[in-house]
Amino acid sequence: MATDEIHQAAGPEPTGPGPTGSGPTGSGPTGPAHRVAEGPAGGDATAPAGRGPGRAGGSSTEGGVLNVFSHGILVLWALMVGVPLLWVLWSSFKDSNGILTDPWGLPTVLHWENWSNAWDEANMGRYFVNTSIVVGGSVVGTMVLGSMAAYVLARFTFPGNRIVYYLFVAGMSFPVFMLVIPLFFVMRDFPGSSLLATYHGLILVYIAYSLPFTVFFMTAFFRTLPTSVAEAAMIDGASHTRTFFQVMLPMAKPGLISIGIFNFLGQWNQYLLPMVLNQQEDKYVLTQGLAMIALQQGYENDWGALMAGMVIAMLPVLVVYAVFQRQVQAGLTAGALK
Repeated sequence: MATDEIHQAAGPEPTGPGPTGSGPTGSGPTGPAHRVAEGPAGGDATAPAGRGPGRAGGSSTEGGVLNVFSHGILVLWALMVGVPLLWVLWSSFKDSNGILTDPWGLPTVLHWENWSNAWDEANMGRYFVNTSIVVGGSVVGTMVLGSMAAYVLARFTFPGNRIVYYLFVAGMSFPVFMLVIPLFFVMRDFPGSSLLATYHGLILVYIAYSLPFTVFFMTAFFRTLPTSVAEAAMIDGASHTRTFFQVMLPMAKPGLISIGIFNFLGQWNQYLLPMVLNQQEDKYVLTQGLAMIALQQGYENDWGALMAGMVIAMLPVLVVYAVFQRQVQAGLTAGALK
C-alpha cells in the first residue's frame, strides 16, 4: 500500500527514449536543442557570417568595368600609334599623285622605285651608314663608361660619393637646347683640331648626353645585385677590374639591355644636336636627311620617296625593340623582384 502511494507521487514513467532519444523531451541529435544549435541551414550558429552574394557580385562588376576601361584605353593608344605607321608604310608604295588624291587608299600598284630613289638619289643610304657609325659607337661607349661609373657609385663608399651621384642626376634636368651653344664653341675651339662635323665629335657628344640617365639607372640596378658573389670573387684572388667585367657585368645583363635600348632609341632619333654640330652634308645622319628631303618637296614633289625614307629610318628602331622586347621588360622589373 505504501509502495503504491510512492509510485503515484512520482508520476507516470516516460514513454519515449532516454536522454539520447528523439521524443518530445529528448535532447538527442534530432531534438529541438540540437536543431537550434545547428541553425536553420544545418550549420553552426556561432560561425561568422560569410561574404554575401550581393557583395561578391558588386566586386566582380567593378572589376569587369575597370577591365573594359583599361582595354579600351590600350586599344585607343594602339590605334593612335599604329595607324600613322601603317599609313606611312603603304604610302611608301604609292606615287605622289596617288598620295595626294587618295591618301587613305591602298596602293593599286607597288612603286618600288620610291625606295631606290630614297636610298640612292636622296642619299638615305649614306645617311643610314653615318647614323649607324655614330649611334653604334656612342651606345657602346655609353654602356661601358656608364656601367663602370654606376658600379663604383653603387658598391664603394668614398668622400664625395653622393655628390658625384647627384651631379649625374642633375645632368638629366638640363634641356638639351640649353647646352647647344656652349657645346658648339667647345667643339669648334677644341685643342688640336675642330670636332665639328666629325664622327668622333658627335659620338663624344652623344655619350655625354646619355651618361646621366645611364648612371642613374645602372646605379639602382647594381644595388640590387648580391654582394656575396663579388666578395667570393675577391676572396679567390680576382682584382676589382676582373670582378667587374667577369662577374658583376654579366649579372647586370638585363639592365644593360634595357638602358641600351633606351639610349639607342634616343640617339637614333636625335635631331637638334646633329643639326647644330654636324653641318657637313656627307656626314648627315638620318634625321637631317629626312628634314632635307621634306624641305625639297616644295620643288621636286616626290612624296613617295619621302615616305620610303621615313620607313627606312623607322625600321631599325622597330626591329631592335621587337627582338629585345622581353629583355627590356625583364630589365625594368628585375630590380623590383630581387
